[in-house]
Amino acid sequence: MSLPKTLAEDVARNLVMVARLIDEDPEEAYAYSRIALRLASRVAAVREAAGFAAYATQKYAEALAEFRAARRMTGSVELWPVMADCERGLGRPERAMAMAGEPEVQKLDKAGQVEMRLVAAGARRDMGQIDAAIVTLQSPELASNSIQPWTPRLRYAYADALLEAGREDEAREWFGKALEADKDGSTDASDRLAELDGVEFVDALGDDEDETVDALEAAPGDAADQDERGDEPGKD
Repeated sequence: MSLPKTLAEDVARNLVMVARLIDEDPEEAYAYSRIALRLASRVAAVREAAGFAAYATQKYAEALAEFRAARRMTGSVELWPVMADCERGLGRPERAMAMAGEPEVQKLDKAGQVEMRLVAAGARRDMGQIDAAIVTLQSPELASNSIQPWTPRLRYAYADALLEAGREDEAREWFGKALEADKDGSTDASDRLAELDGVEFVDALGDDEDETVDALEAAPGDAADQDERGDEPGKD
């Protein structure tokens, strides 16, 4: 709303493309975000979108700079967890842990606090502190039977940490709980369970499919092809 109408529409179109492409084609989404950034770098929503596009393409230093700019413009703390995760991406898990103890965390909503817990647990694992990571994830949100948007990822992270600690039976249980909560398929909990149970998925077609394709390509043409060659189907 702070931009002239025509410019606002151009920026909005690019932001829409960022949102549409960020999951399926992060690099293309990043390209659109750079256009929006060039057009309106003083708009907080543009800086935030540019941050997420850079984050999706693992450009963590750039993402962190954009998130910091957006935070300065809005004063909001909602980007705090993803900023901490950028520190992890830059190989600085100790900074992520320090951010997990800052007062900003208490200002986050429940979803943000759960996200911060996930980031903190990941930072613990980065530092080789697997038992501490498990303890970090143990929370009322993990124990709750209520299914929230964050539930599948929280249960999955806990299961994965248990597995790394060698607690396979518990990991299987929690991968199962993650799968129960994951109605949208946001995790690969089903694959992890199958892997733990020794189930191996095999391509049913495999080489046979290639052989079939080769055979079809080598086979004589159909009646239409014969007509084109001047042959008459059904006659010697």
